[in-house]
Amino acid sequence: MPQPLRIAVIDDWQAVAQQVVDWSPLASLGELTFVHDYPADTATLAARLAPYAVLCVMRERTLFDAELLRALPNLKLIVTGGMRNAAIDLAAAAQLGIVVSGGDSYKQAAPELTWALIMALSRNLLVEAQSVRDGGWQVGLGRDLYGKTLGLLGLGSIGQRVAQFAQAFGMRVIAWSENLTEQRASEVGVTYVDKQSLFQQADVLSIHLVLSERSRHLVDAQALAWMKADALLVNTSRGPIVDEAALITALQRQRLGGAALDVYAVEPLPADHPFRHLPNVLATPHVGYVSQANYQVFYRQMIEDVLAWHSGQPIRVLR
Repeated sequence: MPQPLRIAVIDDWQAVAQQVVDWSPLASLGELTFVHDYPADTATLAARLAPYAVLCVMRERTLFDAELLRALPNLKLIVTGGMRNAAIDLAAAAQLGIVVSGGDSYKQAAPELTWALIMALSRNLLVEAQSVRDGGWQVGLGRDLYGKTLGLLGLGSIGQRVAQFAQAFGMRVIAWSENLTEQRASEVGVTYVDKQSLFQQADVLSIHLVLSERSRHLVDAQALAWMKADALLVNTSRGPIVDEAALITALQRQRLGGAALDVYAVEPLPADHPFRHLPNVLATPHVGYVSQANYQVFYRQMIEDVLAWHSGQPIRVLR
């Protein structure tokens, strides 16, 4: 008789996974555990995860590199939110016979968070709200968005949705990426410009690229130097697309109007990181995809992935 599966849902930092969806379809397969710890060093993770044959992981939280995967001999299946997870070494998993399956995502969560950050940063809402909490009242002037230029670094599905919001607010929208063409931009009412013009013209520059070796540190000291002194930078994509050291220097020297950031080179963000303390930074803890609708999509499809794999017909396999 086959041994019952040991299944763990990890990366559940807010301890919400158990309530978001109905996990009972997995009950007949074995034992299901919800683990709420943050990522740790390889030895700690190996000890924590060693008993499990199946891991349900959130996208790009715990790093599953070759060293960790080799330390988990019982592991047979990883299921992740989304169809891309740069934190999993897919080649190493394949060599070890570990199947990796993904799923779809709710397409509105990240664009909505992006626009929330644009609005909050431009109107200085964090400072104004804190003033009220502290017993004060108005402390500054907010910026207007109507008639201003939104620059989009990347015009994929998320960038296009952000562009639609901007157009509703009466903003001019420009975009550039290495693969973008003038025709593709015009199809969604966006003006295609070259890279330097994007940074020079944008009053607000929002990043919407996939992280790759080509996009890593694409927003470097030179790109930041092209920006207007009062321009705002928003990053809800991936932290390493921006050269953090260069951005910190620009913010410290007030060569930018401010930055709203949801993603970082190291996550969770170290306690002493300048982004936690700079007055011209609005920092959120990578919540762009952390919404009820998105988690429901992620976890329901994780359950489907586990059931399909267990039946011998894995689905949505990542290559």
